[in-house]
Amino acid sequence: MERVHEVLAFLRDDPEQQFNYLTDITAVEYRDAGRPLEVVWQLRSLGRKADLRLKVELPQAGALVVPSVFDLWKGADWLEREVYDLFGVTFTGHPDLRRLLMWETYAEGHPLRKDFPLRGHFSRAEQTRQALAANPEAHYSLEELSIAAAYDELPADMKDRLAHGERGSVI
Repeated sequence: MERVHEVLAFLRDDPEQQFNYLTDITAVEYRDAGRPLEVVWQLRSLGRKADLRLKVELPQAGALVVPSVFDLWKGADWLEREVYDLFGVTFTGHPDLRRLLMWETYAEGHPLRKDFPLRGHFSRAEQTRQALAANPEAHYSLEELSIAAAYDELPADMKDRLAHGERGSVI
């Protein structure tokens, strides 16, 4: 596990490998008791048109920690944040490791873990109260909030097309 960064750097930089595109980072947790959680990196070599999946097992009993690959692929930023948020895997060396989909003060745990209850740990009323009290403006940059607010500035016909899942250019 401690050499995963070195292996991924080799796969990216070696002229015979050239896995220069990070497609995805995710995690997998199996129902089988005692089976480790896996962190999975999906790589693509654009020039060779080849795909590779690299998996690292993290024992459930220990800390769920792997090195960040943000320095190798800038696209790892949000992918690592998503795995951190939903599975609880910490990526050491990540420049801004914070929740991505759940609010920062979310106290129920990690929603994609198998031990997470189907309806959450708290009642719906308590979940709603916490969500309304979360104050997202305090946890996101002005740039992130302005992108979200830009949706309100779209013409009505574009919003309708987006709401109905129409494909193609909206502009």
